[in-house]
Amino acid sequence: MDDKAKILLVDDREENLIALEAILSSLDQDLVRARSGEEALKALLTDEYAVILLDVVMPGMDGFETARDIKRRKKTRDLPIIFLTAVNSDPDYAFRGYAAGAVDFISKPFDPWVLRAKVSVFVELHTKNKQLRDQTTLLREQSALLREQSTLLEARPAEESGPAARRALAGRLDELLTPVEEQAELLGKRVPPALRAEVDELDRRLSGLRDALAAEEAPVEGAAAGDVPAGES
Repeated sequence: MDDKAKILLVDDREENLIALEAILSSLDQDLVRARSGEEALKALLTDEYAVILLDVVMPGMDGFETARDIKRRKKTRDLPIIFLTAVNSDPDYAFRGYAAGAVDFISKPFDPWVLRAKVSVFVELHTKNKQLRDQTTLLREQSALLREQSTLLEARPAEESGPAARRALAGRLDELLTPVEEQAELLGKRVPPALRAEVDELDRRLSGLRDALAAEEAPVEGAAAGDVPAGES
């Protein structure tokens, strides 16, 4: 499995793309070229990117139009865009760029250290968010498995689910549920806003499973106490 982040480099000039690749190669990430805004939009249909370096002045669809289209798509609306501009660019570019969804501007010729530092921040953020999404997916799958096991416990015939057996199975489910709850709690402290709804839903599912397990254990304990007839010791 390739854990490298993808960085989209959008510029119509070959020499600029070569310069970007030379500067960013030390980050050891996947650098993907696009020679136009249209080509960049096609690339975003198939792959997930950590950040886009987008030239402002391009023939056909310029950087502002490209950024607006990127931000209109649900899949890419939160994707960070760094605009690349000439030193003597129109001062109005900054306003138009931020209005189109840019997070930053970098002037040509590039300062290698500044460019790498800024890009590396977004790569690290992308990697952490991906790890959190993977953890959320894993916890959701664990929660679903526990819910299935709890359902099986409730559906077992009476002869196969006496007090001792039900108590043992409920204890096993509790052992499985506890670490999942602990992982969910840790995840909730680090989750970015974009994943908050998923984690909240996971918390609700885990709470419901815990309540169901508690309800399942209550009659088990009562049944166990009632195994000894009244008046006998």
